[in-house]
Amino acid sequence: MKVLIIGSEGMLGHDLVDSLSAENEISTTTIDTLDITDINKTIKTVKEINPDVVVNAAAFTNVNECESKFDLAYKVNVLGTRNVAVACREVDSALVYISTDYVFDGTKGSSYYEYDQTHPLSAYGKTKYLGEVYTRDILDKFYIVRTAWLYGYHGPNFVTTMLNLAKTNDTISVVNDQVGSPTYTLDLANAIEQLIKKPAYGIYHVTNSEYCSWYEYAKEIFDIAGIDVEVKPVTTEEFPTPALRPEYSVLENYNWKMEGFPEIRSYKEALKEYMDLL
Repeated sequence: MKVLIIGSEGMLGHDLVDSLSAENEISTTTIDTLDITDINKTIKTVKEINPDVVVNAAAFTNVNECESKFDLAYKVNVLGTRNVAVACREVDSALVYISTDYVFDGTKGSSYYEYDQTHPLSAYGKTKYLGEVYTRDILDKFYIVRTAWLYGYHGPNFVTTMLNLAKTNDTISVVNDQVGSPTYTLDLANAIEQLIKKPAYGIYHVTNSEYCSWYEYAKEIFDIAGIDVEVKPVTTEEFPTPALRPEYSVLENYNWKMEGFPEIRSYKEALKEYMDLL
């Protein structure tokens, strides 16, 4: 298949190129070669490449900055997604849209299924959800892939942040009342590679299995690294951020399982493999 990866310079984008290259003809764009907020340029680029599948990994993902730069977040995550969807419609291409656990408010108290009611709390969550709406409204052939707590080799992430903090701090405070599933971008990219092989379009939750709080995640990181540092659990109230985050946003990979795909490995196993690369 001919696959276009938009946002190939990002953390997920790099791993998508690696995962999809073996069996597909890959084209890529970066923020420098395609501004998805320019609808005419987006349509022109997609028409020239004429792919079977487009993976849109371009997004404004700084959750806190989305609050203060809402117009920019809206332009990229909502209108940019619409532009890519319109371009896909022009060439009858399927679209993979990367979404987030932040489309939920985290009050359910148990894992979220694909069919559960969305209720984003933050500007980031709202704009990513509206990107989902445009994708569904414009296209028949789409995969909306909601994922969570991404980390990978090709970008800054929670793991590297913790390891850097440990170099200069004996005690690190980490939030203990937000729960989710850390997800390795390489595992997500491999899942997308499996997903696009058959036209089982729809909404998918795709994360590593098992879950933890940010505090438990930090403890696991330091255990694997063999670093002796005190990790202090704190509440979200004690550690406020500009953007509200869901308390419990574990995603049940239900549609993934129902389609017969194998369970994605535990975040702990993936984390060990990733940290061996550092």
